[in-house]
Amino acid sequence: MSRMLPRYRVYLLVLATLLLTGCQNLAPRATGDLGLVIERATGSVQIIDTGSRSAVARIDGLGDLSHASVVYSRDERYAYVFGRDGGLTKVDMLLQRIDKRIIQSGNSIGGAISQDGSLIAVSNYEPGGVKVFDAQTLDLVADIPAVGENGKRSKVVGLVDAPQKRFVFSLYDSDEIWVADMRQSDKPEITRYRDVGEQPYDALITAEGRFYIAGLFGEDGLALLDLWQPQAGVKRILGDYGRGEEKLPVYKMPHLEGWAMAGNYALVPAVGGHEVLVIERENWQLVKRIPVHSQPIFVMASPDKRSVWVNFAHPDNDTIQVIDVATLEVVDTLKPGPAVLHMEFTPRGEEVWVSVRDANRIRVYDVYTRREITSIEMESPSGIFLTNRAHRIGL
Repeated sequence: MSRMLPRYRVYLLVLATLLLTGCQNLAPRATGDLGLVIERATGSVQIIDTGSRSAVARIDGLGDLSHASVVYSRDERYAYVFGRDGGLTKVDMLLQRIDKRIIQSGNSIGGAISQDGSLIAVSNYEPGGVKVFDAQTLDLVADIPAVGENGKRSKVVGLVDAPQKRFVFSLYDSDEIWVADMRQSDKPEITRYRDVGEQPYDALITAEGRFYIAGLFGEDGLALLDLWQPQAGVKRILGDYGRGEEKLPVYKMPHLEGWAMAGNYALVPAVGGHEVLVIERENWQLVKRIPVHSQPIFVMASPDKRSVWVNFAHPDNDTIQVIDVATLEVVDTLKPGPAVLHMEFTPRGEEVWVSVRDANRIRVYDVYTRREITSIEMESPSGIFLTNRAHRIGL
């Protein structure tokens, strides 16, 4: 046994040297310029650096990313990736690797991180309901079955974080909106709002965390919950939203998260129409219709709120249009390439990064000149998620 000890010491010395060498290869850095791009066809993500306009590292093994979304820890070090296969993956942005991965359901549709950064909530299609996890360990904290008044366990959609350690979400199969107060994490306090409208399919929360707005798949209109006055219940707004003289086929339902809040206006995609609707936020009334290239999907405001960038559904998804908020008119049309899926503005708003799936490219544009600065090769890129999302409610 004594003759074996020197060999073990050699092994330990070699292991320590390798670990130190690996750490030296990753120079100390901050996270503010980083982000993730989803490579949906390969189950991988790429870490990007918006400061150097480059791809930093590819991370594989994240499962089905066909409808993936991302939230960040408050220090921006960890990204939580929600996969369509029920996977929840914690990615270390500095060590450029998966920190932990679990399969928490059969089919999930996104998630959120609590205001204090301690909890991760995931909304599930199969078996339905919401699961809440400890953000550090990914241990299960709470399981909310989301059984509606009709007795059905519902698909959950439109899950967002809200102030005071709350999560708000919609029950697609039972026409309800629930608010989960997680201040006692293992004993969620649930407030239920019934008969909010037929089949809520997606939702958003405004940037200050006051208004939760759910879109309705089964009928026209939207459902609005004022979280400053929750006792007033859910009210209906824009009763003719989605209704028009000519009903067009809907190639893709627009994401409500992609609504543009700019000044007193909300600029929103018309469902099935070739228009962006301008809504007065004071009274939630429609004030203008802006004709656009095709059926809009994301209608996203730049950080300075001066311009709104719009992409479109298949088969007209090679185009972006830019709306000037001062005039509420289209001022530019860009052609980034086939299958423009997502846009993300850099934190201070000088650039916009655009995923062009079928060109296998991310294109980077100057927001003010609208000229292309550079492009970066990616494998079927879709969602782009920068770390500054860590400091914004509802993203």
